[in-house]
Amino acid sequence: MHYGDTRPDILTFDPFKAIIAPRPIGWIGTSNAEGVPNLGPYSFFNAIGNSPHMICFTSDGLKHSVVNARDQGEFTFSLATEALAQEMNISSEAMPDGANEFEKAGLTLGTSVETNAPFVAESPAALECVTLSVTELMDRTGTPINRFMVIGQVVQTHIRDEYITGGRFDTVKARPISRMGYRDYATVTEAWELIRPDD
Repeated sequence: MHYGDTRPDILTFDPFKAIIAPRPIGWIGTSNAEGVPNLGPYSFFNAIGNSPHMICFTSDGLKHSVVNARDQGEFTFSLATEALAQEMNISSEAMPDGANEFEKAGLTLGTSVETNAPFVAESPAALECVTLSVTELMDRTGTPINRFMVIGQVVQTHIRDEYITGGRFDTVKARPISRMGYRDYATVTEAWELIRPDD
């Protein structure tokens, strides 16, 4: 099977997100101009640089997280885990500007060091970021598509001590969740090592 713009009838649902999977969830914390905390999960998210550490997330439309990250110049990422899955889902609800998703989901505001953006204190790990750019994406014809990519540089890393094992962040112990297609999620429950030929 192969197709372009027209999906075959056998594919009742678009498989794109199921193929590009699993995708980490960018649980993005910001504050609006009045200092009200905002929290939202984004599955179009990833690390894009190592030196310096940089991450990005993409939003369909100018959602509060994008506007706040742009206007306040900062945001946070909190690791979404199996233990926090319900809270993450609650924070995905479309709410008016000024609504506090931390409060609605029963989450504690983490205290940032270099920024004023809040993070999820219950999360095993969080990153404070300074916003580097906010760009509206375009399709192959150069037409803006009302999707916005936010790129940030990590300036502080927060890790709960109980998730450090042998000098490493213990991903399996943290049990992060990831987004797949449709309404499907996955949990990291095991890890295996593969040594490179030139190691």
